[in-house]
Amino acid sequence: MASSDLRITGVSVDVIAWPLKMKRRHGVGDIERSMPGAILRITTDGGLVGWGEVAPWAVFTGTAEANATGIAHYLKPILIGADPLRVSSLMQKIEKALTGHTEGKAAIEMALLDITGKRFGLSIAQLLGGRYRERVPLSVSIANPDFDADLEFARHVASLGVNIFKVKTGFLTHAEDMKRLERLRSTLAPTADIRIDYNQGLDPWNALQQVREMEVFKPTFIEQPVKRHQWEAMAEIARAIDTPLMADESVFSPADAIAMVRQRFADVVAIKIMKSGGIARAREIAAIAEAAGIIGYGGTMFEGGIASAAGLQMVSATPNIALGAEFYTSTWVMGVEVLTKPLQIENGQSVVPDGPGLGVEVDEDAVKSISVAHYA
Repeated sequence: MASSDLRITGVSVDVIAWPLKMKRRHGVGDIERSMPGAILRITTDGGLVGWGEVAPWAVFTGTAEANATGIAHYLKPILIGADPLRVSSLMQKIEKALTGHTEGKAAIEMALLDITGKRFGLSIAQLLGGRYRERVPLSVSIANPDFDADLEFARHVASLGVNIFKVKTGFLTHAEDMKRLERLRSTLAPTADIRIDYNQGLDPWNALQQVREMEVFKPTFIEQPVKRHQWEAMAEIARAIDTPLMADESVFSPADAIAMVRQRFADVVAIKIMKSGGIARAREIAAIAEAAGIIGYGGTMFEGGIASAAGLQMVSATPNIALGAEFYTSTWVMGVEVLTKPLQIENGQSVVPDGPGLGVEVDEDAVKSISVAHYA
C-alpha cells in the first residue's frame, strides 16, 4: 500500500495532575485530592494535530509517569517520520517495542485515529464502520466516602435525567454497604437502574454470601467481587447467583476474554480503552464477548474529555457495548476542563461528538495549567 503524503514531525507528552471536585473510594484504593494522568500531542508536516490521553491508576493498570517516559523514550522514535495514517502498522511496531503500558499505547492509537479522521473529514466512529448509536446512556458512579454528599450528587444528576447508578462497594463492612444501598434505593425513583461494583474488594471465602444478599436490591449486574486472577471464584459466583456477574479487572486483553468465555466466569464485561491498550483491542474483546453471548458495558478510568471522547466514539460504533457507559468524570469529577467545548450530556445520555477525528478541540492553555512535567 502506498504511503500518504503526511509524516509525523513531533511527539510531546505532558504529565498532568487532575484536581478532583470530589473524593472517590473503591475496593482497591482511595483518591483524595488529585489524579495523575498524561496528555499526548502528535503533530504532522501537514498541520494536522492528533490528541491522546493517558488515564492510568497505579493500583489498577500503571502510572502516568511510566507511560509518559515510555512514549518519550521508546515509542517516539517509531513515530517520528512515520505515516500517521498507517495506524495498524504503527501499533504493531509499538506493541513489539514495549511491553505493558496499555494506557500509553491507547493514547497513541487515539491520536493517530484523530489525525486520520481529520485528514478525511470523518469521525473515529465513521472510521470504525459508522455509528450504531448517536447517544450513550450515562452511568454515574456512587463512590464518595461522604455518602450524604453522594446522595445529593445522585439527586442532582437524576434531576438531569441520569437513571443509571453504579455503587462502589467493598471498602466498608458488608452491613454498611447494605445500608448505603437501602438509602440510595429509597432516595431514587423506583425505576432507577442500580448496579453494584466491588472493585475486587471481597475475599473468595465469603464473597458469595455477601453478593447473594445484595441481590435483594435487584441490581442490573454485580461487578468484580474478587481479585483479578481469581477466575475460578468468579465462575462459582456467576453460577450461584441470579444477577448477571460483570468482569472488569479480570479481563484486560482479548486473551483474557477468551478465558472468560471458556470458563464462563462472567455474564457481562467492562470494556475500557485504557486497560486493553486502545480501541482496536477493546473492540476485539467486545467481538469475542458478543460471539459468546456476553454483553459489554463501557467502562472508564479517571478520564478527562479527550479519553472520554475516544470512548464515546468506540461505544457509538460497537453494537455489543450495550449497557451504557460511565463517561461522567470529565463533567463532574475532574476539576479542569481541557476541551474548548465540554462533552454534552442530554436527558441522561452522553452525546457522541460528530466532528472529524475525536470530534473535540483541546484547550492547550488548560493542559499547561495542570502539567507537572513535559516531554518533547
